[in-house]
Amino acid sequence: MSAADSSADVMVFRPVFGRVLAVVVIVLCAAGAISGLVADAGATLRFLPLLALLGTAVWAAYWRPAVVVTPAAVELRNVTRTVELPWPAVQRIDTRFALTLHTPYGQYAAWAAPAPGRAQVRLSGPADVRDLPSSTYGAGGTVRAGDLASTGSGQAALLVRARWEALRDAGVLNDPRLERERPRVRWHVGTLAAIGVLIAASVLALAL
Repeated sequence: MSAADSSADVMVFRPVFGRVLAVVVIVLCAAGAISGLVADAGATLRFLPLLALLGTAVWAAYWRPAVVVTPAAVELRNVTRTVELPWPAVQRIDTRFALTLHTPYGQYAAWAAPAPGRAQVRLSGPADVRDLPSSTYGAGGTVRAGDLASTGSGQAALLVRARWEALRDAGVLNDPRLERERPRVRWHVGTLAAIGVLIAASVLALAL
């Protein structure tokens, strides 16, 4: 979780691995472009759109995605769009494949919070199942692998469940009413347009 993006009222989860990966790939793309231009500018110019496309795609897939918990809603900031789900709409929180919120609108998964692989589960310890929100535990106090506190899906689910349970216990969700027939969705038009332009430019540059 990125603590720099958190406050008392708003909590933002971003996977550390994804952000590190994005930085590494973008730095490598920039370094490759610079070294190529110095060595052979004419040949390298053809590959600049492709390098820019790779950097933009990695930024969109691994840097930008997040789960944002606010007093009013949960925002799932995915690759192509951000979905805002108000708390009264949240019926169940699942982590089987990724953090997934079940609502009357449908099911919405968080790109930023995938469930862990077997290797990561094997590295977990007793601390990963202690002091979690009560709705995390299943029959007999069992905890699903995706809810382990050391995993991305588990960390994101902990933030969502903690706020959801606090609202539930305060009676805020006793009579849930939805103000909209559909959740608010913000498409990442700028990102999609940039990727489309860079794909076209890459194909054109490599074809010449």
